[in-house]
Amino acid sequence: MTTIDIDALLDDPESRVIVCCGSGGVGKTTTAAALALRAAERGRQTVVLTIDPARRLAQALGLRELGNHPKQVQVEGFEPKGELWAMMLDMRRTFDDMVRVHAGPERAEQLLQNPFYQTISTSFSGTQEYMAMEKLGQLAATGDWDLIVVDTPPSRSALDFLDAPTRLSSALDGRMIRLLTGPAKAGGWGLRKVVNAGFSMFAKAVSTIIGGQLLTDASAFMQAFDSMFGGFRERARKTAELLRSSGTSFLVVAAPEPDALREASYFVERLSSESMPLAGLIANRTHPVLAPLSGTEALAAAESLQNAPLAEAVLRLHADRVALAAREERLLARFTRAHPEVALAKVPALAGDVHDLDGLRDIGVKLAG
Repeated sequence: MTTIDIDALLDDPESRVIVCCGSGGVGKTTTAAALALRAAERGRQTVVLTIDPARRLAQALGLRELGNHPKQVQVEGFEPKGELWAMMLDMRRTFDDMVRVHAGPERAEQLLQNPFYQTISTSFSGTQEYMAMEKLGQLAATGDWDLIVVDTPPSRSALDFLDAPTRLSSALDGRMIRLLTGPAKAGGWGLRKVVNAGFSMFAKAVSTIIGGQLLTDASAFMQAFDSMFGGFRERARKTAELLRSSGTSFLVVAAPEPDALREASYFVERLSSESMPLAGLIANRTHPVLAPLSGTEALAAAESLQNAPLAEAVLRLHADRVALAAREERLLARFTRAHPEVALAKVPALAGDVHDLDGLRDIGVKLAG
């Protein structure tokens, strides 16, 4: 089993992006923040971006809230050699900013006020993942950061941003959307021309599903959107290249539990199939044995004690801990057998939740072994 050299990963000047992915409830957000803090402490200009709408990252960094633009974290108690910045993705605002950049002032205003745009910018399938790609691309393009740490959504959709540009482009450039643009391109004949052209069943179906007015809005939207579509896809292509570059590393975060490790296997296999650079698996919240005493010996000692209830309770607690540690080791060994090429780092469980920089710093130390 190979161990991840976390500090070497963070210190490498060629390392520009670290993406943390994994299922929900495994400490992924905290891990991303701890990595970013340790990188800043060791001298790198670091920004951590969370795509998870939960506000755990802000709480862990001691901030009241995070916005759609990086905010510097004031570190107290120790002096980092670099700087730590943090932000949380605002999907709608990122989409709005992208429209303003690509469409020009007059066309941008038409798009932003369009009801169809207002619908897809918050609920269209793939929009969140695409905007995560867009924001990552924006951060990388500034050149302000030595290292960008990305905390992804707590589900399998965390990897959907790998193909979000293709899916969203296909949807917006697909046959149905081209038909929607037909009425506007025809010079105002509207749905009547579509019907007369032999699309009566299609038009009626679409009107029934989304409403005639929204169909008109969609047609107008696509006309305005057409001028910026090339830039839209080009930015996505560049960010996809960044994710596959040698300067990017993916870390899969999992708890030593069957469900979480099954999800981790999915992430590992998906990353491999996409030729993404995987740095390894972080087994979070493990329970190592704290004393060189077997569970059998601890239980035997507990049975022999008389009039020492506290000592007996401690011994029984230790026996439970030994059993738990052995179970976790079996699960991790099974994962390693299935994925022998994946390096591993273990982080022991803490006594309580992490809610400040000292706690994040402690996790960073444990991550580095």
